[in-house]
Amino acid sequence: MPLNKTETKTDKFSSSVPASNKVIISSNNNQNISRRVPFTVVEAYKTIRTNLLFLLGRSSNHVLTFSSSNAGEGKSTTSINVAVAFAQLGGRVLIIDADMRRSSIHKKLKLDNSTGLSNVIAGFCEYKDAITNYNSNLDILTAGPIPPNPSEMLGSPEFDKLIDNVKNDYDYVIIDTPPINVVSDALVIAPKTSGLVLVVRTGFTPYDSLEHTISSAKFANISILGTILNGSNPTSSRYYKYKRYNRNKTYDTYNYKYEKK
Repeated sequence: MPLNKTETKTDKFSSSVPASNKVIISSNNNQNISRRVPFTVVEAYKTIRTNLLFLLGRSSNHVLTFSSSNAGEGKSTTSINVAVAFAQLGGRVLIIDADMRRSSIHKKLKLDNSTGLSNVIAGFCEYKDAITNYNSNLDILTAGPIPPNPSEMLGSPEFDKLIDNVKNDYDYVIIDTPPINVVSDALVIAPKTSGLVLVVRTGFTPYDSLEHTISSAKFANISILGTILNGSNPTSSRYYKYKRYNRNKTYDTYNYKYEKK
């Protein structure tokens, strides 16, 4: 049965993003939000950012693991957009594509992937030499060439050293990892970070699949920071409207979900 609600007994926050498969930033070397992305989507990611900032509090570990139960739930796009939302605050933000078997961050951002995470862990280069500077606040470490042993590499001392380095060099680090029910990589990475953020796709993720993911994370003693319901439909629930004063000095009306307490 596909999942249509976000309630779980383990999450500390639960947010939803209206249906969109777009990266919200406009282009390389640009910090502006793309005008093609609906206002509701942009605001949803700002809400997610606020929730995560509250959860991180005064913690010195601002590294976050993003994952999902299965492939196709939008975790990579969500990871990028949350990172963009953090970068809008003016701090230094890094995205690491740790889905080395099926990397997609470089495709979505149209970046070269000939050198990346796998090269750094293998000791072929320093991590700073593999970084792509996307704009003044956002850096990307792509996955790099597919290695024969991704899980072992992510559990290695070299990867631990990388996490320690980026933790000191960046204000926020977001790691995009493979789906938990497919391979164990996310369960290897998450304990080294502040916690796990699960991306759930409405009408797509089965309940038993999410339950299995949560059980796996709990067994590994991983803190689940929250869930993001990806692809919510603003016309399917009760919503309220408000108006925004735009640059043309006219009002735009937007629909927002009204959560009944």
